[in-house]
Amino acid sequence: MSVNRNLAGAFGPVVMFVYLPVLLSVEVPPPQNVEVITLNTHYTLSWEWSPAQNQNHSVTFTVQYLSMYKWDKLNSGAKNVDWSDACPQTSHTHCDLTRLRLHYLGIYMLRVQARLGPGSKWVLKEFCPDKDAVIGPPSRVDLVPVGSHLDINIADPMTSSNTSMRDEGLRPDIYYSIYFWERDTDQQVCECGVASQMLTTHANLVTLSDLKAWTMYCVRVQSRYDFYNKSSVWTPPLCAQTEGVTPWWQILLYFLLALVICFLLVLALLYGVFRCYKTLKATLFPSVQLPAHLQEYLYDLSPSSDIPRLLSPDSESVVICDEICPQAVLLEVHCPAPSEELDPDSSGRHSRQDSGGSRDSGVYSTEGSSGPRLLHSGQTLGGEEDSGQEVKMHDLHLKVKGQRPIIDEGVVDMCV
Repeated sequence: MSVNRNLAGAFGPVVMFVYLPVLLSVEVPPPQNVEVITLNTHYTLSWEWSPAQNQNHSVTFTVQYLSMYKWDKLNSGAKNVDWSDACPQTSHTHCDLTRLRLHYLGIYMLRVQARLGPGSKWVLKEFCPDKDAVIGPPSRVDLVPVGSHLDINIADPMTSSNTSMRDEGLRPDIYYSIYFWERDTDQQVCECGVASQMLTTHANLVTLSDLKAWTMYCVRVQSRYDFYNKSSVWTPPLCAQTEGVTPWWQILLYFLLALVICFLLVLALLYGVFRCYKTLKATLFPSVQLPAHLQEYLYDLSPSSDIPRLLSPDSESVVICDEICPQAVLLEVHCPAPSEELDPDSSGRHSRQDSGGSRDSGVYSTEGSSGPRLLHSGQTLGGEEDSGQEVKMHDLHLKVKGQRPIIDEGVVDMCV
């Protein structure tokens, strides 16, 4: 046993050298069950490959594609036709063809090969999206109740680039089948309703009319394409309740609710205005007054003080009146009779009457004056009663409005 093991260890490299060409000459089996999984414009090439004799070896796959008119040229003997790689040397058993943006109305030839040393035979697959691709259901269905009717908004199936399938050449061949039924109150969402109906349309907006008011209806939609007899799966059931004439008690309830809301809004507005008014009044006209001793100090009107004072409304009016409107002084003028002649002895001298230690009468006359003399009220010329007219000048200050009268403590001579 030990001798055999030694021989095996010594001749091992030789044995591997002898059997390596045999191992490389073994044909790799091709992939099996090649198919294209599609939905609208989403394409994926898938295959199976699991040979038992090569489980311990890493196998790679290559996927290539060629348009049909180039395939025809290649079959006719053209030498300058090259295949395009879709998934070179991948270890997965599928290849995404969506990113290739294959035209929906085109025809292509696909092939896939397994590689383990030498490659396997190519497996060919013809693919026409318009014929082989599965059409999908509508991308969105909306059910909107409008009175006793139902509006069904249907969105077209979408491509891989998020565009409508109608833009891929299916216009106007694509249309929709709509199945709707009335759902009972004790039923779950199912198609065994009381009144079930079917309709077809090419439009994206369909109105179901003549339905019962305040009744629950369910809808399912399917996309169809009759050129290659394609049809999608049904959309999930979508239910909505129809409407009708609003009862009078609901109208009255809504009206009362609206009145209450309006009243609350007006009340809140008035309260806000009142609060703003109180805040402004408290800010601009505070209710806190100055202490009494400060008010006496500030309202002091003595002219000897140089400090600015606050003036009350009464004191201000008194000061203004004293400055602008002084009290008028009444003057009396005594005029002698026309037949009366003045004493010649009295001219040219200054007469003064004394009455036993009485005070000065304050009557003066000018020397050589032959006119009448103005006396203070209550006194007559030479102590005698004058028979002349006594005129009171109480209207004198009215003739000189706007001028401050000048009051002289002495006697003023005037000619009348």
